[in-house]
Amino acid sequence: MALCIALASQKGGVGKTTVCLNLAVAWAERGKRTLVIDLDPQGAIGLSLARDDLAFSGLAEVLTGAQSLREAILPTKLPTLSLLPRGRLDPCDVTEYEKMMNEPGVFRDLLRSASSGFDIVLLDAPSGVGMITRAALASADYVLVPFQAEALTLRSVTQLLRVVDHVRSKENDSLLLLGILPTMVELDKQPALDVMGSVWSGLGGVLETMIPRADVFAQASHLGLPVAFLAGRPTPEARRFGLLANELDARIADYATGGEDEQPQRELL
Repeated sequence: MALCIALASQKGGVGKTTVCLNLAVAWAERGKRTLVIDLDPQGAIGLSLARDDLAFSGLAEVLTGAQSLREAILPTKLPTLSLLPRGRLDPCDVTEYEKMMNEPGVFRDLLRSASSGFDIVLLDAPSGVGMITRAALASADYVLVPFQAEALTLRSVTQLLRVVDHVRSKENDSLLLLGILPTMVELDKQPALDVMGSVWSGLGGVLETMIPRADVFAQASHLGLPVAFLAGRPTPEARRFGLLANELDARIADYATGGEDEQPQRELL
């Protein structure tokens, strides 16, 4: 059974979809069969890949019965990575799409079927804590929370964490916080450094890996590529997603074993 990880943020523009896509590539390149499901009504994954809004059928067609799940899952040129795009959704139909996503058992059953044959499923939820994000949290094993290292986003993180706690207590008692991921970090600037100081001292679950603000992300977005697919030498930013995948693997293993085993005191000399 695949591990299902929802990526959620209260505030938009924090790099959530960028993290989702590049993390999926990092896991897939390590041989893990990975599926990305685009839950965002805006079709954020397709837009990140520089595709037209109506380029792919996907989740919307599966929900309406116009296409089977097997037909809708899109293979990529990376054999271990597949996508389930949002599909061809008219912006005027978003309310109906949200209602379909929240019909009892519908998304949970779809996710169970989609997970077959994969090791990891990443859910790219829309920003905010609306119905689609709630459906993702109610069905996921873990939630990963990207947040931009700036004061406004920091203030909104606690709102999302309250929703995570509520979903865990009322809808999905197996939901676990996989980590809080700082993004767009600029430690050479005092405001960002102040925010990170508050995060490190005031929040639990903050990951050691940070995603910096860097021009390479704009370049990758312009070309519609993950950063690891850019020509030339591998960038430090691409390698960071490998580090992130390793750190998350370790956290998942810790959850599975109940935490690291204690070790006795040792002597150096």
